[in-house]
Amino acid sequence: MADRTALLAALLSRQSVGAKHLADPGPDATQLRLMADAALHAPDHAGLVPFRFAVVRGAARERLAQLFAQAARDAGKSEPEAQIDAERAQRAPITVAVIARIDLGHTLVPSHEQWACVGGALTNFLNAAHALGFGGKMLSGAKVRHPAVQQAFCESGETLVGWIALGTPVKSPSRGGSKPGAADVLTDWPA
Repeated sequence: MADRTALLAALLSRQSVGAKHLADPGPDATQLRLMADAALHAPDHAGLVPFRFAVVRGAARERLAQLFAQAARDAGKSEPEAQIDAERAQRAPITVAVIARIDLGHTLVPSHEQWACVGGALTNFLNAAHALGFGGKMLSGAKVRHPAVQQAFCESGETLVGWIALGTPVKSPSRGGSKPGAADVLTDWPA
């Protein structure tokens, strides 16, 4: 029972930690595999695994920075603003792209169930990172729809959902507002 209480306490203590609050070290290859293994335990009707992850580390961080800067320029941002976006791409020690592979024509599993699996996989990945002592946050924005960014990460039929910024938390972010309580989201369905 103590293990279950500790597991629940870990889940209840997880919060999103943005890249500006993350530092080296980021997770190593073994820890990233554990996070991916946790993601594979998300509910997945028919075992479709409608997701995959692409790890951005080392020299690949510069390529991501170039893509972010290009997306910013193409969105009409100034060169200084584009450089800020490029710097954002390199803030987190590790960035993990979340890529969905939704089969819109699947006869048994509708797309909304596949998307639910992607969300569950993302949650399990972040919970595993937290359990291993890392902080992380899911990020997206207009860049995920930029054609060059999509092309860099996606194969045919895939959708870039966003990125997980990962690293060692150096500071807990301040909570801007309070989240609702269980009573706000849990109700009995009338008989």
